[in-house]
Amino acid sequence: MKRQLVCLAALFGALALGAGTASAAGDPRWEETGTAYTDTLGGGQGLASRADGSLLYRGLADIPLDLRFKGWNHIGDPDIAKGHTFDAYQGPDNATSKMFAVTTPAGQRYEYVHQLNPGEKLNNSFATVSPDGQWLVSGEWGDQNRLQVFPAPLLNPSTPQTGGALPEAWQITLDKPVRDIQGCDFVTDTRLVCASNDATGTLFPEIRPLLQVDLDRKLDGRPITGAVKSLFALPQRSLCTGTFETEGIDYDVNSATLRAQVIQPGICAVSTTVYSYQQVTG
Repeated sequence: MKRQLVCLAALFGALALGAGTASAAGDPRWEETGTAYTDTLGGGQGLASRADGSLLYRGLADIPLDLRFKGWNHIGDPDIAKGHTFDAYQGPDNATSKMFAVTTPAGQRYEYVHQLNPGEKLNNSFATVSPDGQWLVSGEWGDQNRLQVFPAPLLNPSTPQTGGALPEAWQITLDKPVRDIQGCDFVTDTRLVCASNDATGTLFPEIRPLLQVDLDRKLDGRPITGAVKSLFALPQRSLCTGTFETEGIDYDVNSATLRAQVIQPGICAVSTTVYSYQQVTG
């Protein structure tokens, strides 16, 4: 049944491919170029592109048993930087910390635990590393006026090299609030794209928008501001009806391909759609 649903979803997506995506004036337009599918349990929480162009997927089934025993019951949207895989973990509703696990190219995993600051939410929705490999950006759930910034574990020499405590370095202050960010990734040193699961249409006209965050300079260890705008609504296409859920996002710098995930509704929720985009001008 699961295989049949994925195949039917693929057929529907192929028929719908080619729908235009609006873009902010003055910016290149993101054009949808492809649709793929992954099973939600094994890949519906996020994705990241490897140097060879292959994709790493993360889902709830990917949480190692030893981490589950430690209380880390949710995995977010990952990133890969300089061959290292960065995973964002969160615990139960009464958690007082969040954790980033970093796996080296040799397969060694180190755990970096961040104790929550006053007022900080326990959510750890994603991890994305700046292009220079020095800074890790993450975010919380709900309405937020910031993104959090940490020194990138292992890659930033200020961090312990075998795991340990990871204090927040500073924040990216956003010029307008965002809601329910599921993932962000760097497109350039000073631009991120973020996938929002906000379905209210109150903060931005689009439902479940793809957001662009422009920084006033590259990350450098000091507080920084980000200008937010909505580019377009992520697609909500399925043979099933009900509530969709935006998930992870990835920008592959080598192929200049942007990918965003949307979990399908109803019984089709076993399948997560992965939409691909390329920037075009004109």
